[in-house]
Amino acid sequence: MPLSPPVNRTHIHTRSIRFTGYEREDGLFDIEAHMTDTKTYEFENLWRGKVQVGEALHEMLLRVTIDDQFLIHDVEAVTDHSPFAICPDIAPDYKILKGLRMAAGWRQAVRARVGGVNGCTHLTELLYPLATVAFQTIKPLQNHRRKQVDSDGSASAGKPFVLNTCHAWAEDSPVVKQNAPGWYKTKESVAEE
Repeated sequence: MPLSPPVNRTHIHTRSIRFTGYEREDGLFDIEAHMTDTKTYEFENLWRGKVQVGEALHEMLLRVTIDDQFLIHDVEAVTDHSPFAICPDIAPDYKILKGLRMAAGWRQAVRARVGGVNGCTHLTELLYPLATVAFQTIKPLQNHRRKQVDSDGSASAGKPFVLNTCHAWAEDSPVVKQNAPGWYKTKESVAEE
């Protein structure tokens, strides 16, 4: 279902963000992010001169290499386009994330290391949803492979990683009742807890 028809308007700005997850031949995973900001008008920039229509004002790329336990093994950050000459200088500092695990408290841990003046606003903001992309890359693949080797066709007995992460996966929802019945609870039993 699309959005409702808008009021007449003029397109001004586009931010494009693409995340991609890869499984590497060495057993690790690369999660990459690519962000661009473009305008529909040309404007002057003190460092770059005239920025043309559709030319990236911001273009940042990020690659985080993790294992299947979401431990960060490496980070590579790049700023290809920025409004200031100094912007790319902070990219190597993202290596400080090595050894961090994508888990509860992820956003706070990222902010503590590369937030504010210790990082680039745009690179740091890419890290927040990058953790979700990592989970979407790894966990469903693990579940898929586990189901392929189950000779009796039964699903994994482990707790679904998505349980209680959203409305659809609430432990009292029909989605859980159908897809993970062992973890389903009635609305009454949830209310009693």
